[in-house]
Amino acid sequence: MANKDPAQVDVGEERPEVNEATQALAKRVLRKIDLRILTFMFVTYNFNFMDKIILSSAAVFGLSKDTHLHGTQYSWISSIFYFGYLVFEYPTTLLIQKLPIGKFLFAVLVIWGAIVACTAACSNFGGLAACRFFLGVAEATISPAFVYITSMWYTRDEIPTRTGVWFAGNSCGGFIASLLAYAIGQITHPLAPWQWMFIIFGVATSIWGIFVLFLLPDTINDAKFLTEEEKQYAEDRVVVSGTGRTNQSNSAWKKEQVLECLLDPKTWFFAAISVLTQIPNGGTGSFGNLALKGFGFTSLQTTLMTLPASVISMTTILATGWLAGRFRNATTLLIVAVVIPPVVGSALIFSLTNKGVRLFAYYCLQTGPAAIPLALGLVSANYKGVTKKMTVTAILFVTYCAGNIAGPQTFISSEASRGYPTAFKAILICYGLVILIALAFRAYLTFVNLRRDKSEGLSTAAAAPPDGSGSGKHLGQDDYEDVTDFNTLGFRYRM
Repeated sequence: MANKDPAQVDVGEERPEVNEATQALAKRVLRKIDLRILTFMFVTYNFNFMDKIILSSAAVFGLSKDTHLHGTQYSWISSIFYFGYLVFEYPTTLLIQKLPIGKFLFAVLVIWGAIVACTAACSNFGGLAACRFFLGVAEATISPAFVYITSMWYTRDEIPTRTGVWFAGNSCGGFIASLLAYAIGQITHPLAPWQWMFIIFGVATSIWGIFVLFLLPDTINDAKFLTEEEKQYAEDRVVVSGTGRTNQSNSAWKKEQVLECLLDPKTWFFAAISVLTQIPNGGTGSFGNLALKGFGFTSLQTTLMTLPASVISMTTILATGWLAGRFRNATTLLIVAVVIPPVVGSALIFSLTNKGVRLFAYYCLQTGPAAIPLALGLVSANYKGVTKKMTVTAILFVTYCAGNIAGPQTFISSEASRGYPTAFKAILICYGLVILIALAFRAYLTFVNLRRDKSEGLSTAAAAPPDGSGSGKHLGQDDYEDVTDFNTLGFRYRM
């Protein structure tokens, strides 16, 4: 990419008065980025969730019996994945920042797929536990890498919608996995259905990893699908309207940014939202099919019953992601909105016994997973500084792991015949607390923005670009430096 003097880059051309040529360039660049980068993340997140959800499907097709699981061992098989995730979460944020991201993800996907396929050979608790632990280690890279990639390529206005799109791969993957599990569940020879599930999904993941090696560039400058002019524009747009340039030239790990992140109250609001939304997610992700079976459905029926759940979840994630991108300060209110149905649904499940009502209530739970992509989008839009962004991402996914470890433990095996009442009470309490925390978070961000208006002057905020990045009309060298949101004049937080 040709080096342009940063001081000569006229970012005012991104304002409404841009000429037609620049508008055409902007649309062309964004379309190309979406087709390559967003498509890659969406497909990969499909595999990410399919490889998790097949444990739940395998459980109703004989996995527990064939591997001689008893007592709470299945719960621990579900939880131990997140111990591996937790162990590697902080190291992987360092590697994401230091290694070429495309090549790193290629290696991760190939190893991850191999581990999934090897799960088919397990015959006891120890083997399953080992495979699930190392699968957690492998998958620990995916979500923080996607947060990193999203902030590398997209502006603050674009981040919420794009985060929603790639995270919707979770629900789409659940839909695809349920359909395939239904088909595979009817294969009984020469291996058990649950073994075929792990083999097929594992091999497919590794094959996709090979494609990633050629599809995902390490930086904007390495993007062969963009022309030199488009590369320059793609980089300038995230400097002005994003959260700063993210590449190997400014990737030095900075202790002062780590400290700033730890002292930033925003970090701990996000951590609380993460752990409280993932306790329900961890439980229903591993025990969803078993809970449905406990409602009175057969193994094959429970597999089909999860299809509407995936559609509801995917639709909610996409819709709320679009709304968060369309209305800059609606995200915390959207988090409240998506967790209200699960509060109602969980109350119905543990208080009523009618099979039809319980099924409806189970579907109400499916809007809850939309809370975490909304939070991820808000993280990407509200943090500047490469080290600070990666530190908060690590904290977010450590709490994500903690919630997913705890979630399966709320499903007590002795309560299976009664529909796991303790688990659904826990879900109600967790989502209820999310509502309170999201509203408190909104009040805090409002206070901070008003304080900045007062200290910097409203004229400073008004002079800044619509994204609140604090840059003036021309990009200077300082705009390309790795600075945090605390130190960016005119930066206002999205809420």
